[in-house]
Amino acid sequence: MTSPSSHLTPLSPTHRYLSVGRRPHARRGLWVALLTVALLLCGTATAQAQRTQKKQAEPTRTIVDDESCGCELTFVDGIQTIERDGLFGFKLEDGTLLVEPKYKYVDEFKEGFCVVMSDETHFGLINRAGREVVPCDFEHVSTPTEGLVRVQRDGLFGFMDTAGREVIPPTWRAASGFYEGLATVAVDIDSLQVAYGFVDRRGKLVIQAQYDYAYPFHEGVAVVKQYERYGMIDHSGREVVPIKYLELSSSFHGRCFAVDAQTERMAMLTTANKQLTDFCYDEILGLGDKMFSVRRGNVETFLDLRGRERHGEYDHVGIYADGRVMVSRDGKYGILDLRGRKILPIEYDNYAGLHGAYTYSEGLALVARDGRCGYVDRRGRIVVPLQYIAGGRFAEGRAPVQWADSRNWGYIDQEGRTVVPPVFETAADFRFGRAEVVYRSEAYKIDPSGRCIKNCRTFPHHLYAPRP
Repeated sequence: MTSPSSHLTPLSPTHRYLSVGRRPHARRGLWVALLTVALLLCGTATAQAQRTQKKQAEPTRTIVDDESCGCELTFVDGIQTIERDGLFGFKLEDGTLLVEPKYKYVDEFKEGFCVVMSDETHFGLINRAGREVVPCDFEHVSTPTEGLVRVQRDGLFGFMDTAGREVIPPTWRAASGFYEGLATVAVDIDSLQVAYGFVDRRGKLVIQAQYDYAYPFHEGVAVVKQYERYGMIDHSGREVVPIKYLELSSSFHGRCFAVDAQTERMAMLTTANKQLTDFCYDEILGLGDKMFSVRRGNVETFLDLRGRERHGEYDHVGIYADGRVMVSRDGKYGILDLRGRKILPIEYDNYAGLHGAYTYSEGLALVARDGRCGYVDRRGRIVVPLQYIAGGRFAEGRAPVQWADSRNWGYIDQEGRTVVPPVFETAADFRFGRAEVVYRSEAYKIDPSGRCIKNCRTFPHHLYAPRP
């Protein structure tokens, strides 16, 4: 058994994949970004990762400038945080006051609810109407999972519904949110030790507390830990993957990766414990549509759901985006589709000025050859000629590029037309209708037409006229 944790943070599928593999790898941050496409992670005020099998709609974000403070205000689904005298509240886009500034700390609204704190130790939850559905009387509150809100009082965790009614009294030393109808909880063994099991929505312990640790359910199975080894159980508590592995990933399409305790190498299994590959892999790099990219020694390749290696061997493979993936061999780069067909032959270059190269964004990918870069479409056709010395990703129909003659930055559209002339020292991607640019060491914000919208007093208006 193990000592209790004050906050049992549900281990997301992303975290499980990151833990598999014995050697650190520089691109795991990219893997995190990739997996959130399939399994959305939602944060709370305590940075708890929450999982869902259905991709949630992204919140709508609007940014406006507030001349009174010289700052940008971000409205998330039409609600914006305001501050007065060190306290926080909320207002609507039309200026209507939603909540008077009275909270010491606030989170962003997520799916209609927001965690708030009256001081450093008292958490609550408000809804979009500004009403406290959970009063600020708790030591911890999370945003709802499956309609139930995890709360902590006197060191114990329980659950309330989104109307503020207590559903499960604070009973457990630690608890996750609800996933697939069950929540992981920690039960006291003695004053120092707890065991982990699962409760249903009535608070009934349906899988007895017997594990050193247990992670939330996903795809009908949950990873559990016992005596420093990992396995999987189903909703009945039946052991479906033996608890004998050094590490074990979460399930994706009914597949998981297990690390052998002796060799410290991984193999692909089904969640019914059928071994699909040898224990020969070192790391999971990414996943696409029913396809994994993996590393075996110095080779990176692909595995299908039957455990077969596909599409050849490479020095490096990138992240999946828009049904495509970057591959490289002998210092050259290309792009494959998910069937392994070459969208772009492996004869292109990469260098420090190409951030996010060979990864599709808005249907185009940045590529380079012979010291010049441009953009290709999903079929690998060059649609923006290779004439720039550096570039960035497309966002909101614009991409920052660096011209070779002036070495300045400007923006092009998806047809390669110049929409903002090259006059800046640096230029960032567009987000929420604005991008940051630097001219003579001064930072400004421009809109997609190139018009200055922030810090405009010293903006170089004389250098170009914004597009109409």
